[in-house]
Amino acid sequence: MLNPITIIARDLPDAWFQCLYAVLTYGDKYIIDRGSFKGQERLEFDYVTIHIKYPGTRPLLPDIPEHFGIPNPVAEGYLEEYLPYLMTSAKCPNEDYTYGQYLESQIAEVIKMYKEDGYGTNQAYMAVGDQNSIYLGDPPCLRGIDTRIRDGKLHFMVYFRSWCLYNGFPANLGAIQMLKEYMAAEIGVEDGEIIAASKGLHLYDYVWELAKIRTQLI
Repeated sequence: MLNPITIIARDLPDAWFQCLYAVLTYGDKYIIDRGSFKGQERLEFDYVTIHIKYPGTRPLLPDIPEHFGIPNPVAEGYLEEYLPYLMTSAKCPNEDYTYGQYLESQIAEVIKMYKEDGYGTNQAYMAVGDQNSIYLGDPPCLRGIDTRIRDGKLHFMVYFRSWCLYNGFPANLGAIQMLKEYMAAEIGVEDGEIIAASKGLHLYDYVWELAKIRTQLI
């Protein structure tokens, strides 16, 4: 039977830490038949929902105490470099896609929708990927950002089909949080919460030891 997990977190670093601990404790171990790092092992949740109550709390990146002697999974300054790939259609020649190529026009439309038509709608959903994505060697991991304005705050509901917990999770959510702050300011509301979900949040075997050091599950 499937074992869905629910995590309630204070902020992004807390969400990352709790997910590390939970996947090391409850994750299913299997060999990758198709996809990134084919032939290697990963630990993965059957399904996980993460409710982050204060995602705008700084710092956005994981907390790694210096005495652990391990690097932060996301380099300082990376979020600012990554944000254009989330918000604009700019793409390098060797890239099949960027999230921004799907999201750029939708970001503007959602802002317009809320400003012109009001907050009582379920149509302000931003999709990533299309019917051709399944034929890519590496289809988009982020598949959608749903939005809601409640109590004067903009909230995001995010879904990832596959999601690297150690590096991708903090980088993706940090940039998505910055996008949410931008959109909230443009709409004229406050920044709100994030609820993220995935049936593919995982840890690759090459970072299991790092994750155990950080969670002290050695």
